[in-house]
Amino acid sequence: MNMSTTRRIARGLAPRLAAGLSVLVVAGCATFSADGGFDSVAEGTRADLGKEVRWPRAENEQAKVDAQVAASLEHPVSVEDAVQIALLNNRALQGSFEQLGISEADLVQSGRLPNPRFTLRHVGAAGQYDIEESLTFNVLSLLIAPYAHEMEKRRFAEVQSAVLVSVVELAGDTRRAFIAAVAARASVQYLEQVESAADAGAELARRMVAAGNWNRLDQAREENFHAAAAQSLSRARLAEVAARERLTRLMGLSADHPALALDDTLPELPPSIEEMPDVDATVMRNRVDLRLMRMQLDELAHRLGLTQVTRFADVFDVGPARVLQGPHSAPYERGYELSLQIPIFDSGAARVRKAEAVYSQAVDRFAQAAIDARSQIREACAAYRAAYDIARRQRDEVLPNARLIADQNLLRYNASLLSVFELLADARDRIAANDNYLNSVRDFWIAKSELDTTLLGHAESTH
Repeated sequence: MNMSTTRRIARGLAPRLAAGLSVLVVAGCATFSADGGFDSVAEGTRADLGKEVRWPRAENEQAKVDAQVAASLEHPVSVEDAVQIALLNNRALQGSFEQLGISEADLVQSGRLPNPRFTLRHVGAAGQYDIEESLTFNVLSLLIAPYAHEMEKRRFAEVQSAVLVSVVELAGDTRRAFIAAVAARASVQYLEQVESAADAGAELARRMVAAGNWNRLDQAREENFHAAAAQSLSRARLAEVAARERLTRLMGLSADHPALALDDTLPELPPSIEEMPDVDATVMRNRVDLRLMRMQLDELAHRLGLTQVTRFADVFDVGPARVLQGPHSAPYERGYELSLQIPIFDSGAARVRKAEAVYSQAVDRFAQAAIDARSQIREACAAYRAAYDIARRQRDEVLPNARLIADQNLLRYNASLLSVFELLADARDRIAANDNYLNSVRDFWIAKSELDTTLLGHAESTH
């Protein structure tokens, strides 16, 4: 490359370099925001969930959160209380907030001027010296800096959306865990009644056999039922512990917190279920995860454009230089140094092809995610309707019939038309009907929670 060619390159780059420098000077004035990008997450949480999130970054802020959590635990916790405590106290969620700080640091860094590089070469012999000094700037970085800064802005917005997805998922998981924990405890209470009735039946059978009024076969049946009832109770107690511990983990509670007391019962079934949303409109408007994928797709498109711009060279340094050859008293020769990568062996085609493939892959994944989202919403709506129908039928038909049968059998027992064992068996059936209704109510509220979560983002089924 001769001197005239070098001058032409420098003159052609001057306007673009000046534009890049002006953009960087403006961007370099940007500093870290006071909220660290958290305000948009808090606003989204209030809009989507009606709940509060905080990001305590100082001891006094953490003390306020701890005090609020402790105050909420002083009374029996409702499902809404549990969700709010989880959003304030779950440390994994707090850790996801730190990603905002990481991303904002990258954003601020992308707006800073790249540091120049100083090179010194100093050799000498017999009073003769060869000294070269150069101060170079990465011109390519300056030229692409506006693009890089814009991509970091998009990435920061992506992180904000990803954090909001984490908030929505935690709220849904906590709601379902609370429902499961309350239902598990109520199931234990019902099974304790079943076990008590079975124990009474087994004891009565032993006495009847001892008096010679019953045979060993009937006694064995009662004892087997008692054993099965005791086993079911043990499994239910274990399930209660597991459900309660899962809820405790999601709420971020440790041994230092007060003992967790839950509301005694689940909410009653509503008189009717809500109208199902328009699936297509909901997917495009409400799904936070699809908004995040859309942002990622836009970022990849910009990244593809940047890769195409820099495909031929990704090293281009230029700056002033001076050279001394001879004794120290000799004058310095002054000029500039230019370092340019020559694309002889690598034209950058592979990098462009990879970027195109990554972008195409993201487009396909986004299209499939939109299909999946519509399907998930339709499935969640169907589960919501079915769970309501099952619970309503259990409440309006099965439970009244169970009460009617119990009342009639009691009359028959009083008239000596029914044995005490048949009466005990009827009591067990009625308790089982109540337990089944409880489970159907639990399934309905879990289906409702899954539907709410699916309308906002992807929800894994707990069934």
